[in-house]
Amino acid sequence: MDWKVFLATFTAVFFAELADKTQLVGIGMAAKTGKPVSVWLGSVCAYIIVTVISVFIGLLMARFLKPELIRYLGASLFVIIGLLMLFKLI
Repeated sequence: MDWKVFLATFTAVFFAELADKTQLVGIGMAAKTGKPVSVWLGSVCAYIIVTVISVFIGLLMARFLKPELIRYLGASLFVIIGLLMLFKLI
C-alpha cells in the first residue's frame, strides 16, 4: 500500500466531508429515528458504494484523459456549480 497516497486521500476526503450535507442528513436521521447504529451503517454502506463508483470512473477516465485535465475539469465543474448555486440558478 502506498501510505502517502492513502494519507493524502484520507485527509482530502475527511476535510471535504466535514459539515457537508451528508453529515446533516446523518444528524437529522439519527435525531428523527433515534437509531444511530442503523443510520451509521446505512451511511457507511452508501458511502462505500459511492466511493467505489467514483474510483472506477476515475480509473476509466485516466485511460483516456491526462490526470491534469481531469483535475482541471473537476475544479472547473466545482466552480461552475458553486456560481450557479450562488446566483440561485440551480
